Amino acid sequence: MLKPLHNNVILEKEEVEKKTASGIILSETTKEMPSVGKVVAVGEGLIDEKGILQPVKVKVNDRVVYKKYTTTEFKLNDKEYLIVSEKDILAIIE
Repeated sequence: MLKPLHNNVILEKEEVEKKTASGIILSETTKEMPSVGKVVAVGEGLIDEKGILQPVKVKVNDRVVYKKYTTTEFKLNDKEYLIVSEKDILAIIE
């Protein structure tokens, strides 16, 4: 398994549905929707200017929206993961 360092987060990318619930097939341009992933591991955080460890605010199994072009793709055991800095996570989906 991957163990991220500092304030990095490992995500499993969620695939965008190519078809709506009513059966309408979406075009390629429609798929340019928010990038969503599930958190599978988090780093320990960063030490701030006062020397205090600031832990990562997301946790394992959170669904998050992240900036699309700021990830690093990584493949391990035939499974693809994304490594993203916590600052590039925009929101937690509740």
